[in-house]
Amino acid sequence: MKIRRLFIYAVAFGAMAGTSLLQAQEQKKGRGPGGGRGMSTPEQRLERLEQAVGSLTADQKNKIKAIYEKAAEKMQGLSQEERREKGMEIMQESGRQVRALLTPDQQKKFDEMMAQARGGREGGSGGRKKQDN
Repeated sequence: MKIRRLFIYAVAFGAMAGTSLLQAQEQKKGRGPGGGRGMSTPEQRLERLEQAVGSLTADQKNKIKAIYEKAAEKMQGLSQEERREKGMEIMQESGRQVRALLTPDQQKKFDEMMAQARGGREGGSGGRKKQDN
């Protein structure tokens, strides 16, 4: 049970860290959320998802945007402490719902995106492969 909880925290932290990095990149491009504070908008999350998994159908976009909007509403209603406690659950649930709407090929890319957001640093190499000179 402790290992599962630790894993959930690690996944949550990775997702939040990945989102922060993506937000910083978007802000560099001049596309950051209003005021540069808080979570990405559902539209921004949808755009990043589509970049990662490929083209989405209009039906997928509508359903996924609704999932992201619902998650954002839940997060917005939480205090800072509650976000630390429940935010990961909310993000994981929205991730499961989104994944269920994707094709098998998109699911594979989605899983890769989530692994990268968690850090993808197996072996302590920082996710980078050594190049032979």
